Amino acid sequence: MPTVFSRIISGEIPSYKIAENEQFYAFLDISPLCPGHTLVVPKLETDYIFDLPEKYLEELLVFARPLALAIQQSVPCKRCGIAVIGLEVPHAHLHLVPINNADDLNFTRPKLKLSPEKMKSVQEKICANIK
Repeated sequence: MPTVFSRIISGEIPSYKIAENEQFYAFLDISPLCPGHTLVVPKLETDYIFDLPEKYLEELLVFARPLALAIQQSVPCKRCGIAVIGLEVPHAHLHLVPINNADDLNFTRPKLKLSPEKMKSVQEKICANIK
């Protein structure tokens, strides 16, 4: 059975897409730690990130880099943090999160519920800043 991320990638479940290529798909987290929180997901359905082929791991970071820079330009923050938790969905993924301090990557904090209008606004800002 496909994971929720595979269903998002296929378009079965809608998302606020940030970027896509043949191997990866990036979209806004619908329960973010803060506005701009983006998930970067390989299209190859693999549970554990370190089970991905080595070349995929390299290319995952290369794909994520311009997105992280665009997030930094789009959302007030000191930088874009990166986290790999891998417990909540059995599909490898990276979290790109705008941060001002280390506690901003604390995944035990309550998640936000942003309006569709706010999500769309953040999506448009990030997409406009991707180089």
